Amino acid sequence: MALKLKNYINGEWVDSLGSGYLDVINPATGQLLALVPAGSGKDVIIAAEKAHEAWPAWRNTPALQRIQYLFKMKQILEAKGDEIAEICTRECGKTLGESKAEITRAVENIEVACGIPKLMQSDFSEDIARGIDEFYIRQPLGVGACISPFNFPVMIPFWFMPYAIATGNTFIVKPSEKVPLTMARIFELFEGLDLPKGVLNLVHGGRETVDAILENPLVPAISFVGSSPVAKYIYQTGVKYNKRVQAQGGAKNPVVVMPDADVETTVRIIADSAFGCAGQRCLAASVVITVGSAGEIFTEKILEAARSKKTGDGLSPETEMGPVISPESKERIEKLVQKGVAEGARLLLDGRNISVPGLEKGNFIGPTVLTNVDPDGELYNTEIFGPVLTIINVSSLDAAIEIINKSRFGNSACIFTRSGSAARKFRHDALAGNIGINIGIAAPMAFFPFSGWKESFFGDLHGQSGHAIEFYTQTKVVIERWHDEWSRKF
Repeated sequence: MALKLKNYINGEWVDSLGSGYLDVINPATGQLLALVPAGSGKDVIIAAEKAHEAWPAWRNTPALQRIQYLFKMKQILEAKGDEIAEICTRECGKTLGESKAEITRAVENIEVACGIPKLMQSDFSEDIARGIDEFYIRQPLGVGACISPFNFPVMIPFWFMPYAIATGNTFIVKPSEKVPLTMARIFELFEGLDLPKGVLNLVHGGRETVDAILENPLVPAISFVGSSPVAKYIYQTGVKYNKRVQAQGGAKNPVVVMPDADVETTVRIIADSAFGCAGQRCLAASVVITVGSAGEIFTEKILEAARSKKTGDGLSPETEMGPVISPESKERIEKLVQKGVAEGARLLLDGRNISVPGLEKGNFIGPTVLTNVDPDGELYNTEIFGPVLTIINVSSLDAAIEIINKSRFGNSACIFTRSGSAARKFRHDALAGNIGINIGIAAPMAFFPFSGWKESFFGDLHGQSGHAIEFYTQTKVVIERWHDEWSRKF
């Protein structure tokens, strides 16, 4: 019988109060890995109540003591990284190298959050008027919650969790029901932290669980990463219930290639960006915009690099690209490719219907490349979230930037060039929150916020670094005056 996962609430593993379970499937083999609770609003109520009860004592714990638990977190993730990476690969499909990389990113966020005693410091102004001083302090909100996607089971919760608890909040993690095993194992390992009960909680489930988090009055802060339609729903619903919300949405990340770009380096980086994690990451290159003669130079080279990618089980050392997450995702991607062809695109490399020997039940799509894509068509304007790269050619950098800025997405945009002036113009004019110059994946380090513009983000403060600290705290301004005669009375 398959393993049935439990929730982790108030320091204990407990069964969900819901009656249903969902299958957790290995996307490479089709094997049933576990059963995850479909969720219940009652689970969220209990978790929120326990987290809220734990908050007063936790917020009054000095920051220097709170971060000692984070140092232990870092040690646990580093010591158990190989085990966690294997679980991540089994349920998510990405390669072991990709799983290990996201663990590294998670650890980096923990390291930054360990600076909270300094990062939470505020400003002080003496004598704003004679004998009157003014300053502000940062105080935690209460209970925070993270609603996490399937594509980064480890990394994304750590964009939020370390900062929330380091600043004195308690926290609830709701992992994707498609990939719950990785975070469940991390929570098992985190029992060794000996955190006070209720500070860190894990609740499984789908839509009902999400809505219960959004509506619960004891949870004032919601962090989310996912598609733009869901991000918009999360933001609008959360704001309706007077919550702080940071909701990272989808993307259509363009990469501009100038004629002077270094061929070998550019092609390698673009191929890794477009097809790594099977294209299932919010910073994956999905559109290459070649400028002028770059179209002739780079199209065939990118095609060669795509053909060379070995698709298979992420646990195999030879595999460079794993499966997509589910049969439904595979079908959706294949239909979008066909839609692009119907819109007039030329299919240079078709990765549909490939077969990996011994893994016939896997959700595999090979690298797919299309050119002559209509910038106004559905394929170009839809987040594919798969190993599909579209190539278009324009006459100038201005034309490339114009296409980028017309997009409803604004997660990232990159340029490859040897020209400093072209790079500076692109950096200044491109309307996207993360800009890459000769970089294929413009992923900010943990000490910078993970930005995003337009329909790629809903909210004001992003995940990671100073934005996360501001998001999980509220400022209290204090204006005070003391008279000498008052002091003499005591």
